[in-house]
Amino acid sequence: MAKTHPFHSARTHGFVRVAAATPVVHIADPKANAEEHVALIRQAGEQGVDLIVFPELSLSGYAIDDLHMQAALLDEVERQIVVIATAADEAGLVAVVGAPIRNGDALFNCAVVLGGGAVLGVVPKTYLPNYREYYEKRWFAPAASRGEDAVTLGGESVDFAPGLIFEATNRPGFVFAVEICEDFWAPLPPSTRAALAGARILLNLSASNIVIGKADERAVLCASQSARTLSAYAFAASGWGESTTDLAWDGQATIHELGAKLAEGERFAMTPHLTVADIDVERIGMDRLRNGTFADCARMEGEAATVIPFEAAGDREAGPLIRPLDRFPFVPDDPKRLDQDCYEAFNIQVQGLMRRMTATGAGRLCIGVSGGLDSTQALLVACGAFDRLKLPRTDILAYTMPGFATSEGTKSNAWALMKALGVTGEEIDIRPAAERMLADIGHPWADGQPVHDITFENVQAGLRTDYLFRLANQNKAFVLGTGDLSELALGWATYGVGDHMSHYNVNGGVAKTLIRHLIRWVAQRDDMAPAAATLHAILDTEISPELVPAGADGKIQSTEGTVGPYALNDFFLFHITRFGMSPSKVAWLCHQAWGDAARGHWPAHHPEADRVAYDLATIKFWLRKFLVRFFQTSQFKRSALPNGPKVVTGGSLSPRGDWRAPSDGNARVWLDELEANVPD
Repeated sequence: MAKTHPFHSARTHGFVRVAAATPVVHIADPKANAEEHVALIRQAGEQGVDLIVFPELSLSGYAIDDLHMQAALLDEVERQIVVIATAADEAGLVAVVGAPIRNGDALFNCAVVLGGGAVLGVVPKTYLPNYREYYEKRWFAPAASRGEDAVTLGGESVDFAPGLIFEATNRPGFVFAVEICEDFWAPLPPSTRAALAGARILLNLSASNIVIGKADERAVLCASQSARTLSAYAFAASGWGESTTDLAWDGQATIHELGAKLAEGERFAMTPHLTVADIDVERIGMDRLRNGTFADCARMEGEAATVIPFEAAGDREAGPLIRPLDRFPFVPDDPKRLDQDCYEAFNIQVQGLMRRMTATGAGRLCIGVSGGLDSTQALLVACGAFDRLKLPRTDILAYTMPGFATSEGTKSNAWALMKALGVTGEEIDIRPAAERMLADIGHPWADGQPVHDITFENVQAGLRTDYLFRLANQNKAFVLGTGDLSELALGWATYGVGDHMSHYNVNGGVAKTLIRHLIRWVAQRDDMAPAAATLHAILDTEISPELVPAGADGKIQSTEGTVGPYALNDFFLFHITRFGMSPSKVAWLCHQAWGDAARGHWPAHHPEADRVAYDLATIKFWLRKFLVRFFQTSQFKRSALPNGPKVVTGGSLSPRGDWRAPSDGNARVWLDELEANVPD
């Protein structure tokens, strides 16, 4: 078999594959439990797992009470640890199993970390519950009472302490730590200090019994701990087979990263299974890098930790990424989440505009309406703000300004929208003024030559904005901007006296791909019934600046034909600005998301005709153009942006907000990285 190019491996791009195991439990039978462990470890190895975590006391069973104090059982546990260590080594992964371990004259509830065919270290439980149904102090000693920081297992002396950090020497960022069940519920979980000490993956071996509502509580704790510590958190609880003398077990397994759920297993299952996800440890590191609060807390609260090095397994056959990955990072796939995002985005825009209007005392605004997506969304926001402020929509002064390439379709949509929304609509033909300006500056077009260059385009774009500012002066209003986040990223705006400028821009923090869904979301509202048909017609219109007349073949000027598909550009924008990812990683993720139209989920109501795929060559082509436009040619426009609200988690490009960069930069380092690491 030909060797796979390393570019196509998730490990190349900073991912660690983690599994939370849910074995069938055999009460007080370490040998049978070890067989369950070995089977799941082999299965995990076949799936390319790097790290697997089992539930609390998984080798003995948790609910066995005084049987924990039996020498025969404890001896067998230690023998089976050696068996499992060998299996983990053969599978090429690190396994973390739960076991009762003697140290001195005390028994500890432990996580035993196995790698390279041996025990890497043992982590005793810090907090022992002894309330309600729990009675752990009858059998176990807390970590703080240990007399030694080492324990002998398999004939070798290994570290024995809470807070151990395990770090792969050959996989940057593959750093993990372990805590056990109750540790998780403490006001200051041991995993918090472990994260401050550098652990990016936190594991929890749990035997938490199930009662009504507890699964939600665990999930909230997992999500919040991963968000608060800027980490990934894998949780594995005991399931079928545990003794039900007084309790029941659901086998809950979850994996979270930076607050987001990556995977969850089946609860109340009666068969052993794995919950698997790829954790982006590189992304976690970059988030910590940019988060000053995390670094400050690590300096103030962090403690020195023992770091245990290990060598992770080498690369394996490439395969699809195992984690949720939105094709549209600004547009979630889940319908409920999309509805919530649209609700929040629209109201952020509306309230931002309301506050600016009350601050300025303005009762009117001017807006250019082209019949395209951005001006439509801005006009809908304006209507929302006026309605909330109980101002008449007739004080929204909307102008459609046809130029040399304005189509009848977009102009009619603009007029239909203005009428349906009840705003004051006017039409100003900019062609006479454009003709005069082109003649005054001696442009070849004025002499009848078919020259449709950037000057020809910007004369029209500039005139539209110039008219709007003077109309605002005349009507004691202010100009509402319409340009969106995606256009700002690409520099797709006429600088200064052009669509780049306004008195306030409600769309500046909203990506193009989200604007489509916002319009669709608004169109579904009952109060928008008169405008719904027009809104859907606008959604079906090809994106075009309509500044250059159609060619002899009838094809209109296409924005996406020039700058690339907005679906790809928004993907690039999100991952580069939000996480600082290298171009090669962005290209790989994009290919994972867009390489197969049949794989993964699409946002609700996304048109079937737009459910397309892009091969790696196409992605690389447009990413190269994005890098030049974003890093080299467009920053000066973003350095002089009008005010507008931040809307999306991907951030804004305002120089007063998330993105601050020199206008004199260049794209060389990003282009070189792309060319060096992404195959053609």
